[in-house]
Amino acid sequence: MILNEKIKAAEVQLTGLNGEDLGIVGREEALDMARNLKADLVCTSLFSSPPPCKLVAKGKAKQEAAKEKQDERRAAQPPKLKEIRLTPHIEDHDYETKRRQAEKLLASGDAVQFVVKIQGKEGQKAKELLEQMLKELAEVGRKETGIQLSGKQAAVRVNPL
Repeated sequence: MILNEKIKAAEVQLTGLNGEDLGIVGREEALDMARNLKADLVCTSLFSSPPPCKLVAKGKAKQEAAKEKQDERRAAQPPKLKEIRLTPHIEDHDYETKRRQAEKLLASGDAVQFVVKIQGKEGQKAKELLEQMLKELAEVGRKETGIQLSGKQAAVRVNPL
């Protein structure tokens, strides 16, 4: 993204603040218009002649570029995996707290793994608990793996949407 005086073309295809087409304008005239409107002149592409440029509110172009860069960086990072532990005999209030915690983690882009510690014949109850949790979190996440029952625990992994 090239701003203001760094644009070297003699003429530019100019677009106004509200998206209106202002036609082909000289570089100096476009810069004067930008100064008068308290805006930045932003070149959107260098691959055409004359290059397309647009007037953008002062500072907004840099802010958008920084946000784009931050989003790219965030997308490049793999989601972190957070573990939430439960028991088959969890109280309603504790269950709601864990569900809200999982919703926040999923909304922030992290994956969540639910682990239910089981003893004896609690396997079916643990599976039902995880199924209920998955149903309630369907709006913010989807399961990556099925519910896995192994000797002492039941687990399921949920990824953000």
